[in-house]
Amino acid sequence: MPGVVSPELPLAFARPAAYGDLATAVLALLAIAALRNRLGIMLVWAFNLLGTVDLLYAFYQGNRTGLGLAPGLQGAAYFIPTVLVPLLLITHGLVFRLLLRRELVAVSLSSQRAA
Repeated sequence: MPGVVSPELPLAFARPAAYGDLATAVLALLAIAALRNRLGIMLVWAFNLLGTVDLLYAFYQGNRTGLGLAPGLQGAAYFIPTVLVPLLLITHGLVFRLLLRRELVAVSLSSQRAA
């Protein structure tokens, strides 16, 4: 959408960030749709891994392309890296914690049944 970010925003930053966000969103929707079975849990893992890698890669690319040196390039989207990205990283960390806790509970239950 014209006017949201500067036309000079580096494509090396914008293109991978956009496609990473799109892929993460699609995986999130698929995970929600299939959440009641084993495939859903695998999709949550995939969504969370891809989402985390996408955010970290965008952070890396932003630093590499000098995006932080010219914050005007981000235009109206400046709030995304300053507010939303830290919240999203915290959310991904919490989802990892829930997923790992779920795995530990499953392992514990299966070992109790075997005993």
